[in-house]
Amino acid sequence: MTSGPDVLVLRRGVHGIDMAEYATALGDRLPERDVALAETPRDERERIVDAPVVTGIEFDAGLFEYADELGLFCAGSAGVGHLPLDEFAERDVAVTNASGVHGPNVAEYVVGAILSFVRRFDVARDRKAAREWRHFRVDELAGSTVTVVGLGAIGEAVVERVTPFDVETLGVRYSPEKGGPTDEVLGFDDDAVHHALSRTDFLVLACPLTEETEGLVDADAFATMPPDAVVVNVARGPVVDTDALVAALRGNEIAGAALDVTDPEPLPADHPLWRLSNVLITPHNAGHTPKYVDRLADIVAENADAYLENGTAASFRNAVQ
Repeated sequence: MTSGPDVLVLRRGVHGIDMAEYATALGDRLPERDVALAETPRDERERIVDAPVVTGIEFDAGLFEYADELGLFCAGSAGVGHLPLDEFAERDVAVTNASGVHGPNVAEYVVGAILSFVRRFDVARDRKAAREWRHFRVDELAGSTVTVVGLGAIGEAVVERVTPFDVETLGVRYSPEKGGPTDEVLGFDDDAVHHALSRTDFLVLACPLTEETEGLVDADAFATMPPDAVVVNVARGPVVDTDALVAALRGNEIAGAALDVTDPEPLPADHPLWRLSNVLITPHNAGHTPKYVDRLADIVAENADAYLENGTAASFRNAVQ
C-alpha cells in the first residue's frame, strides 16, 4: 500500500474553474478512493511521490523527478500538445484527455457566432446604442454551406446543431474514409481543402494544431473562399495565418470572422483585429460552461477507477497513449 493519495489533482485550472471544486467532484464519484488537491508547488512535489493517478490541465516536467508511482495522467483538456508526451511514454505513463467535455458548449458558441453574422446583431447593437430605429438588411442561414474542419467531439457537436437549420455540411478530416456526420467528407490534401473552401459560406475550425493544420487557412485559402464567407475559429490561433486574415478582412476577400482563439494570444491591445468592425473576438472562453467540472470528473473518475483496479491492463476512455 502507498501512503499517498490514489488520485492527485494539480493546482492549475482553466476557464475559471476552481480545482478544489473539481477535486470534490472526483471524490464524490470515487468514494472509496483517496482524492487530494495539491494547493501549492510544494504540495505537488510532495504528494505526487506516491500518487498512481494524477490529473490536471498542465504537467510540469520537473514533477517527473518526484513521481515514483505515476501510472496514469488524466488531462483536463482535449488538446494535449502542451504536455510532455514523450517523457510520459518513456516512463510508461498512460495519458487520457477530456475529449467530449467541450462539445456542447463550444458548438453553441459556433452556432451563436454564425447566427450573429447572419442576422447582423452587430448592426442591431450599434443602432440601439445610437437610439436609431431604422431597418437593415439581414440574411438567412438555410441553404448555406457550413464547412467543419476537424470532426472530433467538437466538430461533430457543431454539425449536429447546425444541421437542423437546413444547411449543407462539409467535413474535413485526416481520414476521410472514416466518414462522418456531414453531407460530404474530404481529406486534408490541398485540392480537397480548396474544393471545400470554394463552396463555403461558414468555415468552422475545430481541429487540433498540428504540423498539417498550422497555417492551414492562409492567403491562398482566403483567395479561394467566396467574398461573403465567414471564418469561425474555435481550434487554435495558428491554424489561421493572422496577417493573411487581416489582409482578407480589410480587402473584403471574406465577410467576417469570429475568433475565440488568436495568434498571438492574448491578442495585444494594439493589434489591428481589434479595430475591424466585422470581427468578433472572445478571450478563448468558448469552452467555458458551468457543467465543465461535472463532465470532466465523469471521465477522469472512470479512468482513475479503471487504472486503480487493473493497472496498465485497463482500457481507458479518451486514451491518448
